Amino acid sequence: MKRYCVVGSLNMDMVTRIDRFPEPGETLRGRSFTIFPGGKGANQAVALAKLGARVEMVGALGDDVLGPRYRDVLAGLAIGTTGVAEIHATSTGTASIEVTAAGENHIIVVAGANDAVTPAYIESQRALILACDYLLLQLEIPLASVTLAATIAHSAGIPVILDPAPAQPLPAELYAMTSIITPNETEARLLTGEATSHDDGIARAGQALRARGVGSAIIKAGKRGAFLVDATATTHVPGFAVTVVDTVAAGDSFNAGLAVALGTGATLPEAVRFANATGALSTTREGAQSAMPSADEVRALIARG
Repeated sequence: MKRYCVVGSLNMDMVTRIDRFPEPGETLRGRSFTIFPGGKGANQAVALAKLGARVEMVGALGDDVLGPRYRDVLAGLAIGTTGVAEIHATSTGTASIEVTAAGENHIIVVAGANDAVTPAYIESQRALILACDYLLLQLEIPLASVTLAATIAHSAGIPVILDPAPAQPLPAELYAMTSIITPNETEARLLTGEATSHDDGIARAGQALRARGVGSAIIKAGKRGAFLVDATATTHVPGFAVTVVDTVAAGDSFNAGLAVALGTGATLPEAVRFANATGALSTTREGAQSAMPSADEVRALIARG
């Protein structure tokens, strides 16, 4: 079985359901409030584990009441936590999320302990990173730490899958060490300046990312599926029709599905199709990690077409 290491954030998501987003200065009555474990890093780790993968998490939690609650979640899924630090006198990261009746979301993140995942801490976890077959990264911990983790993996020939979210300017060396980058349409536009509202713009954005040294670019396009831009072509991989309840962490589920499929020997287009199905299923239930599907559910959706 392939081994996966996720270096990234752990947050508790505070989710408020509303009929629509408020206008500036407007107060609306919410429909419900729930607390879910989240954070892009841990979301990807949980999605991997639910798909049957062997996973190690590298990150940090605070010493508040939320930290032990999160450790219980990870332990329940057999996710390795030797790389998860407890930071004294610091809160666990949080994300305040508004979700509309249409399933769209707005998210505000407070980093908390995630900011303690410094390059020095990444260096202390070098052996854990080097023991994996795939490294998954995002951008909710310090950028210098993401870059160092990628450097460690790349130098050992370990594929690096980068979810460039939240989108921000990236150093040239990070692009060069990224095997696969997986922005959504908005992130691809912010990174490249290309208009990604149409297929030609998406193709240009993917080509621009590859020109910066990325091996392959996969641009996630929601219900339309994803666009794979590699050395030979731009390939549209269609999505799956599902009833959307909540889009939170669909992109994280996508990345986990992609990594798991590649670990089983799938070609990149096949892996993107598996990732599309994983992401689609995660939108059919409420919450982030609680909505993530099993491998059997993903295969069943693919079989139905």
